[in-house]
Amino acid sequence: MEVLGSKDELVLALPPSLTVVVAVTRSKSSKYAVKWALDKFHLEGKVLFKLLHVRPRITTVPTPLGNYLISQVRDDVAAAYKNEVQWKTTAMLLPYKKMFTERKVVVEVLVIEADDVVEAISREVSKYENSKLVIGAAPGSRLLPIWKCPVACWSRLGRKLKSKGISSRISDHTPSFCTVYVIKNGKLSSVRRSKLETDGSINNESSDAETSASSCSSYNFSSQTDGTDHGSDSSYSHYHCPSLQLHGTHDLSIINQGSLTSKSVSTDICHSRSESSFSNNPDGQSARSSISSVRNVETDICTWDSGKAYSDASTVSSSESKIDINFELEKLRIELRHARGMYAVAQNETINASRQLTGLSKRQTEDALKLEEIRLREEQARELARKEREKHEAAKREAEFLRECAEIEASQRKEAEYRAARDAKEKQNFEKALKSPNEPYKRFTWEEIVSATSSFSDDLKIGMGAYGTVYKCTLNYVTAAVKVLHLKENPSTKEFQQELDIMSKIRHPHLLLLLGACPEQSCLVYEYMENGSLEERLLQNNSTLSIPWFERYRIAWEIASALVFLHNSKPRPIVHRDLKPANILLDQNLVSKIGDVGLSTLLPSIPSVNSSQPPIYKDSGPIGTLCYIDPEYQRSGLISPKSDVYAFGMVILQLLTAKPALALPHKVETALEDGQFMEILDCKAGSWPIKETNELVVLGLRCAEMKQSDRPDLNAEVLPVLEKLKQIANKASHSPPSAQPAPPNHFICPLLKEVMEDPYVAADGYTYDRKSIEVWLKENDKSPMTSLPLPDKNLIPNYSLLSAIMEWKSKKP
Repeated sequence: MEVLGSKDELVLALPPSLTVVVAVTRSKSSKYAVKWALDKFHLEGKVLFKLLHVRPRITTVPTPLGNYLISQVRDDVAAAYKNEVQWKTTAMLLPYKKMFTERKVVVEVLVIEADDVVEAISREVSKYENSKLVIGAAPGSRLLPIWKCPVACWSRLGRKLKSKGISSRISDHTPSFCTVYVIKNGKLSSVRRSKLETDGSINNESSDAETSASSCSSYNFSSQTDGTDHGSDSSYSHYHCPSLQLHGTHDLSIINQGSLTSKSVSTDICHSRSESSFSNNPDGQSARSSISSVRNVETDICTWDSGKAYSDASTVSSSESKIDINFELEKLRIELRHARGMYAVAQNETINASRQLTGLSKRQTEDALKLEEIRLREEQARELARKEREKHEAAKREAEFLRECAEIEASQRKEAEYRAARDAKEKQNFEKALKSPNEPYKRFTWEEIVSATSSFSDDLKIGMGAYGTVYKCTLNYVTAAVKVLHLKENPSTKEFQQELDIMSKIRHPHLLLLLGACPEQSCLVYEYMENGSLEERLLQNNSTLSIPWFERYRIAWEIASALVFLHNSKPRPIVHRDLKPANILLDQNLVSKIGDVGLSTLLPSIPSVNSSQPPIYKDSGPIGTLCYIDPEYQRSGLISPKSDVYAFGMVILQLLTAKPALALPHKVETALEDGQFMEILDCKAGSWPIKETNELVVLGLRCAEMKQSDRPDLNAEVLPVLEKLKQIANKASHSPPSAQPAPPNHFICPLLKEVMEDPYVAADGYTYDRKSIEVWLKENDKSPMTSLPLPDKNLIPNYSLLSAIMEWKSKKP
């Protein structure tokens, strides 16, 4: 500490602030370096700690396919990798920051990206004038311990050591004004002192030597005055303050006694001053040491004064001895006044140091508050960035989902357009095939049919009945069904010609269309129906296509309209005689058409004069399928249009129940009487409307009455009812179902009891809607499901569940 000014004004020069930089890495030695720096410097007054970490520059990004330059990857991938590196760095520095926090020491963390660690540390340390650098020794380094190297020759010895470790290279490249400490296993391994410390030590030694020399020359002058050599005396050599000047220079010539005693006292005082003058400790220790020294000097002077006076009064009698004693006493009094002045200086220094310490503590507290505020703002900014990133990801996923939906819709629309174009083309081909200048049907050769069916391959067989086998084929670029009849008689028999004549002349939307024939081989070519027969869709359990109830209403009306057309044909009505689900075919749109109209149909006679009675024809040969044959026809042999009404009633009951025809009317009647009608309905058809379905089942039972007279008229009674049911079916087919299927349980939020919009996983492992769980966590610290305390309030988005919910919503009708 340097004293400035005169005896009336003393100004203290405060020491500059100290910056301690601790360079850390992932190695264990960095932990020892931080602990050593805290133990060494955190109690030395105004100290600013900086935690320095140098990491390599990010130039490449690792991927499963190898490392790629950061300019070669997408921006989001590069940003994600940088965030990961930043997170790892923060996690690595967290234990070191915790060591400072536990000691209640404020520390500034510096993370530098550089390829050269030594250059980066040197450049950072050069920013602070009064600084010290603490580093951990690298494993395997062999630096000379400090206790084996004298301080005076350390700088020369440090230059001679050539270590290849990074700690040695850092010491060599660090600026000379910075002291470098190398810590190994928690102990000081080596130190490279700064130039300021080295020069200060040399200057202090030379200053002491010069002071001693000046003291000797001063007292050589006093010895020559009286011609006596008393040796060198350094009592006044260190004092240049005007308050220490003697009262008269002529008194120096009579000093001949007590020089040795005064020398010892002066030396003690000078030693006390030198301790106070050259101390650099800013916490007031120099002041306390100066006060202690001054008090010791006062005690010594008083003791010496009384003892000396008593001895001289008893032994010295001459006047010269008295003058010499008085001079010595005056000199001691002057030194005592100077010591008291030094005591006052020490007190002022203590007060100033205390004030500065209070100011520094206040500034430190303010800086800590500002740092905490900055940290909170940083956390808020990170949270805001996280939420924005999540919103961006959700919007991106939603856009991707909408794009996929648009692609699916476009694909479906394209497929529908393709089907419409194909249907239009097939219709044109049908019309071309039906146009014949000489005959009402197109003739095909046997060779064409054999070639189209691949010689009647079993792979192309689509049906087989009592009258023939049906094959799928392509004739004149038209997909068709070829029916090869098994006739033992001549192909030109009455039955074959009858079917050929009837089917080639009549046209109805719900009658199977005849495209052509090969009369020579008894082959009939019909249009191809993609969905097969009604029997396959109703009675086969392996059927993948279930028919909704409103489609079944429509099919019943289509069959009835086709039967009415046959029964009212001119010049003579036609009775089908073999109506059953196996002869009702469905196209790709589930439109029904009746097949086998001609072969199993017997034309009745001309109606009688009384037109109110239906035409009746007597036939002794049984034609048809058991369970669908009119019971009255079986008993009397009389056949009429009411015979088809009975078979139609059986078809209606099968449309409702999807059960075999054997004893079906009895089962349905029993269910109606027992109040279990809804239980026998086909559940695959969906939710049947009770009122309309009950009306249809009653109509089916009326049609299936045993007597023809009890059966309703097809045109006057049956068709109007089916017309009304068809209109209800059309409305149901174009409107969404009234009851939506319930969502899966894991789609429901436990708090809202509704389908989640933005599912998030909480710390208890359960998934909640984000808004609801955030409101819950603001007021509660426990799980809403288990009522146990939550370890944290972090929320993680459940992307897989969100994707499943969005897919479920897209499939809702």
